[in-house]
Amino acid sequence: MKLVVVSAGLSSPSSTRLLADRLTAATLEYTDPVADTEVEVVELRDLAMEIAQHLVTGFPPARLAAALDAVARAQGLIVVSPVFAASYSGLFKSFFDLIDKDALTAKPVLIGATGGTARHSLVTEHAMRPLFAHLRALAVPTAVYAASEDWGEDGLAARVARAGRELARFMVPGGQPVAPGGQPVAPGGQPVAPGGTPDTDTAAAIAPRSLTGAITSVDPDSGFDVIPFARKLAALKVE
Repeated sequence: MKLVVVSAGLSSPSSTRLLADRLTAATLEYTDPVADTEVEVVELRDLAMEIAQHLVTGFPPARLAAALDAVARAQGLIVVSPVFAASYSGLFKSFFDLIDKDALTAKPVLIGATGGTARHSLVTEHAMRPLFAHLRALAVPTAVYAASEDWGEDGLAARVARAGRELARFMVPGGQPVAPGGQPVAPGGQPVAPGGTPDTDTAAAIAPRSLTGAITSVDPDSGFDVIPFARKLAALKVE
């Protein structure tokens, strides 16, 4: 498998790159070691001139073409941008403007952002998530924002671990991540028992609820009547 990390940090060293590295490490901890995951980091600050040239001429220089191709071929993406004017940076947006419109379709993406204050913590939801929804990518549920005061906090580490586990789940065929050390993880985050499946109590706790039996029956697990659409439609018709 191939994991591509896109960092839009402008400084060196960069808190944006630091967050990207932590998200990468968390994802690899939950990725099956048998899959032999290859990681490639794309530093946009090193491609700024090439990105501007491509926008003007329509032809990507070799280094930029290789980066765009890596993103297109990846099984998973980690994308992190600093906050500029309450949104992602212009460099970050310019790079993804150059991605083929179909390259990210159904590709799992872990979103991250950094900023100087917690007031911008929703940038991942109001700016970055809609961008990747437009590109038809599959943004994992947990996005990670790190303000200056978050570094070293347990809360940030927990969010990073959760986001990495989610990305690993979508990258692995069959959707099952592994725990650190290679032990499979059930959907609720618990390691799978040595026999290959969670114990009965754990399985009952994490199994998705679904309707059973005929559609006209009362589902014993849900506790509510299941009304067929045809009957509901007939009730709305005027005699």
